[in-house]
Amino acid sequence: MKNYILIILFLCGIHPALGKEKVLRIGVAGLNHGHVGWVFEANKRPDIEIVGIAEPNRALAEKYVLAHGLSMDLVFESLEELLEKTNPEAVTGFGTTFAHLEIVQLCAPRGIHVMVEKPLAVSLDHAKEMANLAQKHQIHLLTNYETSWYASNEKLYQLVKAGQIGDARKIVVRDGHRGPKKIGVSPEFLEWLTDLELNGAGALMDFGCYGANLSTWLLDGRRPISVTAITQQLNPGDNPKVEDEATLILTYPTSQTIIEASWNWPIGRKDMEVYGITGAIFSDNAKNLRVRMAKGYDGFEEEKFELNTRQEPFDDPFSVLKAVVWGEIKLAAFDLYSLENNLIVMEILEAAKESAASGKTVFLSK
Repeated sequence: MKNYILIILFLCGIHPALGKEKVLRIGVAGLNHGHVGWVFEANKRPDIEIVGIAEPNRALAEKYVLAHGLSMDLVFESLEELLEKTNPEAVTGFGTTFAHLEIVQLCAPRGIHVMVEKPLAVSLDHAKEMANLAQKHQIHLLTNYETSWYASNEKLYQLVKAGQIGDARKIVVRDGHRGPKKIGVSPEFLEWLTDLELNGAGALMDFGCYGANLSTWLLDGRRPISVTAITQQLNPGDNPKVEDEATLILTYPTSQTIIEASWNWPIGRKDMEVYGITGAIFSDNAKNLRVRMAKGYDGFEEEKFELNTRQEPFDDPFSVLKAVVWGEIKLAAFDLYSLENNLIVMEILEAAKESAASGKTVFLSK
């Protein structure tokens, strides 16, 4: 009977000796990303614990640590020192995109899993090195996108796969806002987000990655035949070093994806449209979805869905990280968080940068 109880406690995530829920011990690499507040909110949960923060900017560390009632004893000058002294199970990257490679270089040989904010890397070369290290040392390497949590996108995916609108012929993904400076991001975030080396590009990297990620997911991991991209700098006063407008066209054997990434939208947006043979599906935001079935020439019947959050653990990136690290779930092939998906995302972004620079369509190697 005692052994039976211990098994039940283990399966429920309860530590049998302490009577407490198991805790995922995570390190935080960097604090100059605008999404870093998410990890401090996750730290308030009983199943997540920040055991160390790597941030050389003492003033920046104090701002976050004191605001969330934590101790400065958690802060280390470098990620290497954090890893040596705290040995976390996983590290979450909340610094520059350029820093993602170093995180994996330090964590992978130690068997420490990694989750970074989108996109996976600053370049395809960085992404390939990260993937090789992750595979060699058998760690999980996840990429977190806000749109991965959207119940509307999950419902859209299910309807497309069920054949609701027939074969998909065109996917249109639009992401962006008025621009980092105009929406008032922190100075430390603005500094690197608009830097060509640290971010890899401007709006193309910041928001183009969403469409590449979603298209790869919807098309079951297919790589596009070609990528054509046009970028512009429409607001050089705010974005002097990088482009702030990007349009990408991805061609596939039987469909096309258009990605519109912008720091010039008057209204912030993360939405998607999928057009099939018999109808179209519109994912307007995180919770609202519309399905239009064609009727006659330009008529349609519309069904609207108002959805709640995705089911656990996919309602929250840290729950996904925990479940993957502990072997509670196995991500589906080309899942939004998956390394396979995000390597293709990096191929697309790299081709887009090349296309925009050359003014020519770039064909991906077979």
